[in-house]
Amino acid sequence: MNRSSAPPPIHIVGGGLAGCEAAWQAARAGAPAILHEMRPVRGTDAHETDTLAELVCSNSFRSDDAEANAVGVLHEEMRRCGSLILAAADAHKVPAGGALAVDRNGFAAAVQDRLAAHPLVEIRREEVANLPPPAWDKVVVATGPLTSPALAQAILDLTGEESLAFFDAIAPIVHAESIDETVAWRQSRYDKPGPGGDTRAYINCPLDEAQYNGFIDALIAGEKTAFKDWEKDTPYFEGCLPIEVMAERGRETLRFGPMKPVGLTDPRTGRRAHAVVQLRQDNALGTLFNMVGFQTKLKHGAQTEIFRTIPGLEKARFARLGGIHRNTFLNSPRLLDVQLRLKADPRLRFAGQITGVEGYVESAAIGLLAGRMAAAERLGAAFAPPPPTTAMGALLHHITGGAAAESFQPMNVNFGLMPALEAGGRKLKGRMRKQAMARRALADVDRWLP
Repeated sequence: MNRSSAPPPIHIVGGGLAGCEAAWQAARAGAPAILHEMRPVRGTDAHETDTLAELVCSNSFRSDDAEANAVGVLHEEMRRCGSLILAAADAHKVPAGGALAVDRNGFAAAVQDRLAAHPLVEIRREEVANLPPPAWDKVVVATGPLTSPALAQAILDLTGEESLAFFDAIAPIVHAESIDETVAWRQSRYDKPGPGGDTRAYINCPLDEAQYNGFIDALIAGEKTAFKDWEKDTPYFEGCLPIEVMAERGRETLRFGPMKPVGLTDPRTGRRAHAVVQLRQDNALGTLFNMVGFQTKLKHGAQTEIFRTIPGLEKARFARLGGIHRNTFLNSPRLLDVQLRLKADPRLRFAGQITGVEGYVESAAIGLLAGRMAAAERLGAAFAPPPPTTAMGALLHHITGGAAAESFQPMNVNFGLMPALEAGGRKLKGRMRKQAMARRALADVDRWLP
C-alpha cells in the first residue's frame, strides 16, 4: 500500500517503547502511522539522547523464562505477535544469565532504524504540548511516565480526574575496567546458564557482616535528593524502591533483596558471602556494568563515596550515577474503556506506562495492543482483545477494570493477574502451577492470533 491510497494516519504521541511498538503494529496491519517525539525539541529529566526507545533505567527486560515466569511468557507472546521491541532486544542482547538484557544503544538504534525504514511510518520531532487537534481522529498517547507538563495538565482538565504519580529511580553504571576482579568474581546466581550456556554473566562484589552493616549505616546517613513541596506526598513504586529507602525499612531488607547472597559462592573462600552486590553487563562490548537493583536518590557525591566502600568498587569510575524522577500515570480502570480509549474522548487511546503498567516489556505490550486496536478501528475491522489467560490479556484486563480504581497502583505482569487454573485432578503448586499457566497462556495466544 502506498501513501496515496492509504487511509488517514494514526497519530502516536511519544517515541518510547510503547509508542514505537504501537507505530510498528499499526503499520504492519496496513494503517499509516505518524510518530511524534518531542526530543530533542524538548528534553526530559531522565533521557540522555534523542534516540527513539531509549532505555532510561535498567537495560534488563527481566526473566526470559517462558516456561515458568510471567515476564518470560509475555516476551514469548510478543515475539509471536511480531513485536519490534522484542526483535530488537533479541538482536542486541548481552549476557545476563536467565534474563534478557540488551546493549541499550544498539537496541534503541535498531528500533529507530526499522521504524524510519518502514514506508507507512513517519517520524516527526515535535512536542504535542496540548490535546491533539480535532483533525487527528485516531490518536495513541504513549508519552510514558515523563509526559510533558502541558499535555499532562490538558489530560487532567479533560477528565476532571487527578492523575496519579510515583517516584522511580535509576541505578548507577560502572566502567568494567575500574572493577577490581581480584576481589569480585563472575558468576550467575545458581550458575544458571544464559544464551550460549554462559554461567558467568554477572560480576559479584562480596561484603562480610561488618562491611554490610557499615554500608547500611552509610546509606541511611547519606545526603539525599530533597523533594519539592508538591512532590512530598508522591509514593514510591514498591517494585523499584531506592536502596536507601529499603535500608531504612530494616537492616536485613537489602540482604533479602538486591544484595541477597544466595546461589553465589566466593571463589576466594569457597563460601557464601554475608551480602553481595551484583553488576550486570550494560553494553555489547562488555565495557559497562550496571549495579543491579541499586536505584537511588542519594546525591551524586554521596553515591561516589558510599559505593566505593563496596569491596571491588574502591576505584570504581561511574559512567552514570543514579537518580530519581517523578512518573505520571492515569487511573486507567476509571478513565479507559476495554479498547484503551479515553471515555471522555474516545478518539484518544493510551498506551504504555502512563496507563499504569510498570516495566519495559509491559509498556511495550500495551503499545502493541493499542497499535493493533487503532489499526483495526481505522481499517474497519473488529478487534477481539487477547483472553485474560494470556499475559497480554491479563495486563489489559487489569488496567481497564480488573483493578480497583480507588487503590490503583502501577503493576508488573504476574501470574496473579491471570485466572486460576480450572479445578480438577490434583491441585498444582509452585513451579508446576506456573508451568501449567504458562502453557495455557501460550496456547491461548496462538488461538487468539489470526
